[in-house]
Amino acid sequence: MKRISFLLLLLWLALPAAVHAQREQSIWYFGGQAGLSFANGAPTPLLDGKMVSYENCAVATNSRGQLLFYTNGGTIFNRQHQPMPNGRKIMGGPESTQGAVIVPDPGSGNIFYVFTTDFQGRSGGMRYSVVDMTRDNGLGDVPRANLLLITPVAEKLAAVRHKNGRDVWVVGHRWNSNAFVSYLVTADGVAAKPIMSNVGTMHAGPGRNAIGCMKFSPDGTKLAAAIWRESNKFEVFDFDTNTGVVSKPRSFGPYEEAYGVEFSPDGTKLYGTSNGTGGGNAQIWQIDLATKKVTAIGSSKNRKVGSLQLAPDGKIYVAREDNPYLAVIQNPNAAGAACTYVDNGLNLGGRRSKLGLPNFIREPGKM
Repeated sequence: MKRISFLLLLLWLALPAAVHAQREQSIWYFGGQAGLSFANGAPTPLLDGKMVSYENCAVATNSRGQLLFYTNGGTIFNRQHQPMPNGRKIMGGPESTQGAVIVPDPGSGNIFYVFTTDFQGRSGGMRYSVVDMTRDNGLGDVPRANLLLITPVAEKLAAVRHKNGRDVWVVGHRWNSNAFVSYLVTADGVAAKPIMSNVGTMHAGPGRNAIGCMKFSPDGTKLAAAIWRESNKFEVFDFDTNTGVVSKPRSFGPYEEAYGVEFSPDGTKLYGTSNGTGGGNAQIWQIDLATKKVTAIGSSKNRKVGSLQLAPDGKIYVAREDNPYLAVIQNPNAAGAACTYVDNGLNLGGRRSKLGLPNFIREPGKM
């Protein structure tokens, strides 16, 4: 018996980092009080969430996959699903595509930074708030809120682990500009000045053009963005996880009202969603990044589809506006129709999706 237990321990320790790290992204809250748990592998609905979010949402758990808090960019909810003290007036836009992402302080297990973006290029800009989990009897409090980084910005916000495996890059995009801004988060806090990369398409025009998602590839070396209007395109860039520099733009389009982006687990495919002008032509696209081949892998019966999110089970889930089902891409590493798009893919247990799914840090080597 002791020999068997020892062998099981060795097997556990030998499991890839992905198995351990996925616990930190195993709880999702989004949409109309919808939620999912991936704790046992296959997703199961969570019905205890109190958050309503049309788009922006983010969740923080500990290394064991236990819920700490979640947010829609306006209110931060603790693990008992109640607003944190001082957590009600966070300045993430109420309908910002990626109005929030949560980053743990690399020097502390108790401090978290909630980064936010205002919607439609408005003056709230890109900010961060500090969550201290030692406060309020371990439920968390917000001692500092809405610290301005830069304004105005588009509705894009993404985070990836630094090459050193400890620090984190948080990336946004300036409005009326082609500049990406990369802020480094270290044990000393959030850098006051960003690394600026002027590259790719201008994000400009009427405020609604600020809409659209941004995502890192699983290995952190690529960054993709959806530019909703008037450009109607997807762009892919190289990203240096050591320096924070964005470079080498590649453009794909036009796709009317391009919205969501996500990479396959192996990083060879980019997926995107578009809805046609005003909605009603909801399409899901696959772009083979090696061959540049573009395939329409599915269309939704829903009027609009939104964010795509790679899950701990290796599948990509697709938000469908005001729908009790998420769509699912079953085999996202596979080319073309073999990736298997299912429109009514996952029942949310009576709750409804909107356009957003949780925004997480990308952890190279852990997905």
